[in-house]
Amino acid sequence: MAIEVRIPTILRPHTGGAKTVEGAGATLSELFDDLEARHSGLKDRLVQNDDLRKFVNVYVNDEDVRFQGGLNAAVSDGDVVTVLPAVAGG
Repeated sequence: MAIEVRIPTILRPHTGGAKTVEGAGATLSELFDDLEARHSGLKDRLVQNDDLRKFVNVYVNDEDVRFQGGLNAAVSDGDVVTVLPAVAGG
């Protein structure tokens, strides 16, 4: 069993149009490294200076990772990771 990662429309060019991809790792950082190996350029859109980008929200099983250690948040097989870009405007 793998970790399911839900990809927003704006990042799907990095996944060949896939809405979900699978990855592996014990932490969110390891998962992003695994995804980068398969989907080049994806990690750069999620991470900057060893932290989540300011306008990217990531949830593991509907829990905001910013309250679970950020990139050090634990993930395991069967988890669902949702990536959501923040929406701003006025």
